[in-house]
Amino acid sequence: MFDKLSALGYGLVTFAVIIGVGTILLTKFGDSVATCATDYTYNVSQHYCQEDANLSNYADPTNAGWSSTNYLNTQLGTTGLAGWAPAIIAFTVGMLFLGVFMAKGGRRA
Repeated sequence: MFDKLSALGYGLVTFAVIIGVGTILLTKFGDSVATCATDYTYNVSQHYCQEDANLSNYADPTNAGWSSTNYLNTQLGTTGLAGWAPAIIAFTVGMLFLGVFMAKGGRRA
């Protein structure tokens, strides 16, 4: 059973690394393609367009490239694929324990 749990652990670590790298790459790509409206400049640290005259006014970039990468980043993160990780872990561990109990119940001599 523990060899199956270690394989599950390796799979979950790989899953987390893929999500982390994908999030970083999508954020960096979104920063590079972001375009702002007139009188706004893109603030890389905040990931928003910031008005030049009034630094407290923020807006999202308006181009389709930034919107698409932002959507993909959201779907990859906690509201998308990563949000399923706890359910996958609970289901897999539950099925492993059920398998152990069912296997022991079937071994009657």
